Amino acid sequence: MENAVVKATSYILVHTPDILKEGGSTQTTTRKKDKDDAYLSKIDEHLRSFAEVVGYGPNQAYIGNIKPDQLNEISQPWYNKDNLLEEKREGKMGEIMPEREFYYLVKAVDVFDLVKLTEEFAQAGKEVIAKHPILNKMSLNIAGEKVVKIEELIDKGIAIPLKLDNELIGCVKQAHDTDINLNAHVIYENLISKASAVLALKNLEEKNDIDLKEVEYILECSEEACGDINQRGGGNFAKAIGEIAGCVNATGSDVRSFCAAPSHALVNAAALVKAGVYKNVVVLAGGSVAKLGMNGKDHVKKEMPILEDTLGGFAVLVSENDGESPVIRTDIIGRHQVGTGSSPQAVISSLVTDPLDKHDLKITDIDKYSVEMQNPEITKPAGAGNVPESNYKMIAALGVKRGDLERKELMNFVKNHGMPGFAPTQGHIPSGVPYLGHAMEAIKKGELKRAMIIGKGSLFLGRMTNLFDGISFVVEKNPGLKKAEKSLSDQEIKNLLAEAMQKTADNLLAELE
Repeated sequence: MENAVVKATSYILVHTPDILKEGGSTQTTTRKKDKDDAYLSKIDEHLRSFAEVVGYGPNQAYIGNIKPDQLNEISQPWYNKDNLLEEKREGKMGEIMPEREFYYLVKAVDVFDLVKLTEEFAQAGKEVIAKHPILNKMSLNIAGEKVVKIEELIDKGIAIPLKLDNELIGCVKQAHDTDINLNAHVIYENLISKASAVLALKNLEEKNDIDLKEVEYILECSEEACGDINQRGGGNFAKAIGEIAGCVNATGSDVRSFCAAPSHALVNAAALVKAGVYKNVVVLAGGSVAKLGMNGKDHVKKEMPILEDTLGGFAVLVSENDGESPVIRTDIIGRHQVGTGSSPQAVISSLVTDPLDKHDLKITDIDKYSVEMQNPEITKPAGAGNVPESNYKMIAALGVKRGDLERKELMNFVKNHGMPGFAPTQGHIPSGVPYLGHAMEAIKKGELKRAMIIGKGSLFLGRMTNLFDGISFVVEKNPGLKKAEKSLSDQEIKNLLAEAMQKTADNLLAELE
């Protein structure tokens, strides 16, 4: 059986300052405790403009306009206005969308009429949609509602306001009177996650000239859950997203494992394709509203912008071997097993060295490792340190211990086999997958031979187990299609049988004589 390939990728960001204020977990919990908290009053002073978000180096790396390693050439802090790059909202792999446009997409993915936009905002959407290369092809019907009606729903406590520049432009209302799984906040989070995933999928189509009608299966791997009181996380985001995007021939399901889910989903996709169950499988995820402004209090204390102001999303097409695209080595899979333990060394050993040992590969035989690619400018002010660098140092230390490299080479290994963190802290979004598009491009150009994608997750957050989680896989240069062994035609087989029967008959006659 041929290995599956990574055929195409896309990455999107959505600048969401007002959604951050309304729905981010840090903001909602703070507001619940004290609506007059000083932090809440300071948020507006620390929000970035869309231009600043677009020019931010890590964001340009995420959508493919620069390589992650090029961030080493930009002075820090990257958010300093003097260090911003050219404003390119369109990237080779995706785009950065402003909040105004995104609200129209949120309305468009709502099939139960739970999103209400004001008449004025809805009317203005016609011109906005017409100018967008993806939205203008989606036949979006954006209806409006009177402001008084929207305000009434919000005042009753059955709707979450939608705002733009602090002005009310709509709301998301609850889907049920008593079911907490269908309250306004849950619907709000789920529709926003769905909309950002649709945007990633449509970018996959647009940037790679893909026919979504050829997609047969969708694996959605965000951190959200949709269902009702009888099946809280029943799903299915995958088919809901495929319906809006036009994947008319696809079915699908959701994969969940906190931050590790995308890597699990990609391994599943590769296995399905390799086994011949499906020819084209899309793995995708939208963003997480709860993570917006998650470390905002620490950013405000340090007098810096609140950098967690963007939703992330991605989509990956896994297909049959085409002889060119990088292959996913399903025989080199790292697994954090139930009995592995949770020490950093045990985790990295199970995900990195154990699978390599089975194939007599050294740590240095992997050209690039993509670990938890969180942007350090977000995590360091909050006391979490430089997460990617810590992971690379652990891998390098294991390499020294194994004799794969000398101690003096440790920091060179971190630089050459790692990269700066460049992804938003959206939970599942930074966990290994952001580099897959860059790896695909570098492998096809001959700049890399192999890359390892590592997903890790914190299962204990669900209070069902104290276990950690993780899975890794290797993508490498395509060796080309195997030459098929020449098989005999039906007619040739018939001729051989006839010839054998004739010889048998001749031999019997000879014996009788």
